[in-house]
Amino acid sequence: MSFSADFLQESRAVIDGLDPAVLEKMADILASIRERGGRLFVLGVGGSAASASHAVNDFRKICGLEAYAPTDNVSELTARTNDEGWETVFASYLKGSRLDKKDGLLVLSVGGGDLERNVSPNLVKALELARRIGSSILGIVGRDGGFTAASADACVIIPTVNPAHVTPHTEAFHGLVWHLLVSHPQLKTGKTMWESLK
Repeated sequence: MSFSADFLQESRAVIDGLDPAVLEKMADILASIRERGGRLFVLGVGGSAASASHAVNDFRKICGLEAYAPTDNVSELTARTNDEGWETVFASYLKGSRLDKKDGLLVLSVGGGDLERNVSPNLVKALELARRIGSSILGIVGRDGGFTAASADACVIIPTVNPAHVTPHTEAFHGLVWHLLVSHPQLKTGKTMWESLK
């Protein structure tokens, strides 16, 4: 088989390995956040930061859920990084946003954060804050899920079907999972353009 055929076969295996029960639980929690007037903060680093921005748009526009991505404000992100350090950049943003127990965090990450290996410590610090406050925690992550999976109320772990492709599959399936969620009848309140055209 060609590389393209192999990669597509791996992608099919990823879909087959996703747990629908976890996806339903995530939809329940997101609906609860909206019902109690909470906000959703979507956190991601690198390529996942771009995905966080896209996801925020969809949760706001399609689901009527107040949502924010700290990485969308480059000025604040870089000021906090410069003045306070990268490790606390998300936790500081959440404190400034007065994160409380009505709110939720959605982490998009390949590894989910790991303090021992100094990978995405900013995600870990944000999750520690959310746990102390009692905010809901959700994740879409790869590998073993790292600190996100250990902290979350519900977490989709994108199955590793080929260790050489953990990052591309995880980042690709971030999009599939959040698009499933914003399309879920429990969450979707607005029309999407192409589906609304006759």
